[in-house]
Amino acid sequence: MNDTERRSRATEAFYGRRKGKPLRGQQAGRLETLLPAFMVNLEEAPPQSLAVLFPVEVDRLRLEIGFGGGEHLIHRAKENPTTGFIGVEPFVNSMQKLLAHVEEAAVSNIRVYNDDATQLLDWLPDACLDQIDLLYPDPWPKTRHWKRRFVSQVNLERFHRVLKPGATFCFASDIDTYVNWTLQHCQAHGGFEWTATNAADWLTPYAGWPGTRYEAKAKREGRSSAYLTFKRV
Repeated sequence: MNDTERRSRATEAFYGRRKGKPLRGQQAGRLETLLPAFMVNLEEAPPQSLAVLFPVEVDRLRLEIGFGGGEHLIHRAKENPTTGFIGVEPFVNSMQKLLAHVEEAAVSNIRVYNDDATQLLDWLPDACLDQIDLLYPDPWPKTRHWKRRFVSQVNLERFHRVLKPGATFCFASDIDTYVNWTLQHCQAHGGFEWTATNAADWLTPYAGWPGTRYEAKAKREGRSSAYLTFKRV
């Protein structure tokens, strides 16, 4: 990838390291055996209907970018068995945790991708998703690193292309500057309508919200969270 292509992808390393503590035997084995079975293969052309990616019948499709430990993703998959979920997470240890949850819960409506989410977004067909979740993404708090934030005009254009008309983009963060950044970028894009009508709409967690370890850390450190919902127009 040359410099021009890298800028057009707007990646600039959205995520940091790929690996944490070395995986133990069972963990490594799980990753080796389960990941290929659940991985979305971008080397193949996208199917006309993404529903065929799942061995069970699904009537909705939802993408979660950066699922961390997988607590939210596995909760939603169990809560909505007729929704097909695609989770993106480049961090190896987090992927292993999710696959452990998947194996334990025996859910079949999850597929995963373990690299740059922009690659998956560019692979997806037009107007195929009912929802995109970007929950507690890396805030890149230093001003000089803000260009690495996943919310950008080029990525919002990707969201706009793959979301169905009227579909939703949900964003949660405990970092005020990133919340404001997202509101400003969505307004500037023009293709996303913020659905909040009062403060409770963005201060109240989403319906059925299970909480995440990032949210728990924010609360321990005295930070409140915002839960933004945008409609694709």
